[in-house]
Amino acid sequence: MTVPCLLQVDRKGQYRFPAPAKVDPDGYGLVAFGGDLDPSTLLSAYRQGIFPWFNADEPIAWWCPEPRCIIDPNQFKPSRSLKAAARTQPYQLTLNRDFAGVIAACAAPRDYADGTWISEEIQDSYHALHQSGFAFSIEVWADEPAQSELIGGLYGLQLGQAFFGESMFSRRTETSKMAFWLLMKLCAASGFDWVDCQLPNDHLMQLGATTVPREQFLRQLAAMIDLPRPGWNQLGGLTVPSQALSQPLAGLHLVC
Repeated sequence: MTVPCLLQVDRKGQYRFPAPAKVDPDGYGLVAFGGDLDPSTLLSAYRQGIFPWFNADEPIAWWCPEPRCIIDPNQFKPSRSLKAAARTQPYQLTLNRDFAGVIAACAAPRDYADGTWISEEIQDSYHALHQSGFAFSIEVWADEPAQSELIGGLYGLQLGQAFFGESMFSRRTETSKMAFWLLMKLCAASGFDWVDCQLPNDHLMQLGATTVPREQFLRQLAAMIDLPRPGWNQLGGLTVPSQALSQPLAGLHLVC
């Protein structure tokens, strides 16, 4: 039976997260309530494979799903429709050009959902992680005369040689998938074994994601988060035309 606990503070004044298998032996995924969204709390959680997910009117809830959804960046294969869209559209993709714009777009209401879990508090916390070099965004821009419109993107966290995908959005067909394609290329160039997608859904599975047992995920994560971080923070000026997504990212050797 799942018994999520209320987070307790340790002697250093930091919240102590429980071992997921101990408090969630049946694999429902919910492992704890409470705490805060301070950047140090978030980093501690992610290092242990735990992430926040809750509605704005609910207590902070912390999750570690069983099984875990991941994707190997070297196994990602874009669909024919994605290749065609990237080849024929004059879009530009960037890294960390507009993190605030991306997370705000991800938080915007969707036609198929009521409200959003990406509250203003969540946005502020992840923006602080972005400013400290842990959170990254990929943007897709419409490259049309006299305008540069943000039409797709994603954001997530990078710790060691692990990337934790958080959310993505599209304002035009296939643009979130284009951002995901660039993420896969960056992670492959960085030597990442996988990207954490948290929970499976049809969209992710179509992109090549798979699931692994939680125990295996946590064991691999423990080895990955202490590896040298690649130099993504030095790529702030990176711009990739959508037509170039099918080509190698020339000159990018990102493993430290």
